Amino acid sequence: MGVLRLSHVDISAPDLDLAAAYYTQVMGLDISDRTDDRIFFKCWDERDHHCLAVRYDPRVGIDRFAFKVEHEDDLDRFENAVQAYGHAVERISKGEEVGQGESIRFATPSGHEMELVHDITKVGGRLPLVNPWPVPQGLVGIAPPRIDHLLIHAEEVGEMVHFMQTCFGFFLTEQVLSGEGHQMGAFLQRSGRPHDIAIIQGPNGALHHFSFWLDDWDHVRRAADILAYNAISIDIGPTRHGITRGNTIYFFDPMGTRNEVFTGGYRPDPDFPTITWTEDNLGRAIFYYEGKDNGRFLTVHT
Repeated sequence: MGVLRLSHVDISAPDLDLAAAYYTQVMGLDISDRTDDRIFFKCWDERDHHCLAVRYDPRVGIDRFAFKVEHEDDLDRFENAVQAYGHAVERISKGEEVGQGESIRFATPSGHEMELVHDITKVGGRLPLVNPWPVPQGLVGIAPPRIDHLLIHAEEVGEMVHFMQTCFGFFLTEQVLSGEGHQMGAFLQRSGRPHDIAIIQGPNGALHHFSFWLDDWDHVRRAADILAYNAISIDIGPTRHGITRGNTIYFFDPMGTRNEVFTGGYRPDPDFPTITWTEDNLGRAIFYYEGKDNGRFLTVHT
């Protein structure tokens, strides 16, 4: 299979204690590890070491995003592919990064640092692997079972799409085209979800959001209750996307990074045809019920 799924997103924040309080008590993630300047979080149904790392920095931003690959040999294959595309690759040795073995890192055409890794420390989930019950007891906050996807900005969306397809075999499920036929947005997957990564037009190196999966629409509505109770800044929702057909709510962590919880959508098989949205229907593509952008969604990022 090569690339399996999104592994983790690494961000920076100026207050690690506040980040720990928010991501454990409101989001309901577990802390899997902590160093002097980083906290590592995971969701309750994830068995890998972490899905989110928050590093102390006065500036809020994204350090990198990482995808997990199926085999150790995939690192060699993808290293060759990235180098052939014209990008330098850095090898990270086992033990250099908390919770994972050897990996490769490289800059993408969108100006982000991307990582591929196979060997990740297994810390286990909250459910047993023999005769498990459906949901753990004692969950706090929103408590998503796993991370789902991220959305980044790129000045040239088409170039980033070409890179992800050519080097790693991503499938294009949906796209937004301008009146001139220019790709304004793209949604790509490797895991059989509507998208594992999305790219929309904007400044290189910027993060729009990362998203956590919830099991159904009732859980999204419950998440809205929890966010409102904790006075978390809600961007929009609960609502529905035209793109992906998923149910969603967007909100900002206390440091200013946009989060999402997401459910629904379709299952795109490998022969799934690309769905195209035109610029004149962009509002319904993003927020199907409202039919328009809220004025922040396409402009606010970290």
